[in-house]
Amino acid sequence: MEPADSADALRRAFSCFPTGVVAVCAHRDGTEFVGMAASSFSTVSLTPPLVSVCVQNSSRTWPLLRDRSTVGVSVFAHDQAQLCRQLAGPAAQRFADVELLASDDGALFVDGAAAHLACELHAEYPAGDHTVVLLRIRSLAANPEVDPLVFHASTFRAFEAPPIATTHTR
Repeated sequence: MEPADSADALRRAFSCFPTGVVAVCAHRDGTEFVGMAASSFSTVSLTPPLVSVCVQNSSRTWPLLRDRSTVGVSVFAHDQAQLCRQLAGPAAQRFADVELLASDDGALFVDGAAAHLACELHAEYPAGDHTVVLLRIRSLAANPEVDPLVFHASTFRAFEAPPIATTHTR
């Protein structure tokens, strides 16, 4: 066992848990695109419909998104690893040659993603060097037949395991 105050040990341990990868984006009047990639995304609640994303406190993008009435969350598809890297890169190049879908209310989505969630800010909670952001889903589109992009062991992976039958107990 290593001390939990070792950043390298924590990164190694955290990398053992696969996560989905999303883009959180918005626009203003079809221009002024702002967005970022996030690998700390999770479903939270059905009632009300909530998801969470954890944002580094040092993020210069989240303050720009926070003030938008609606943001789009795109669940990256298995073949969008390069696009995810681009949206995680320098802000000036994030949207270069990216196929986007824009809603009238300001949500901006990555075309071809497995799911699109139009969300509004529900709450924010300080959490160490990150902020846990809860987003309330207002509308959505999803295609469960599109495999998601997965972040595991500090790299992107395609979801390749065959579905496993589950039994629901009550």
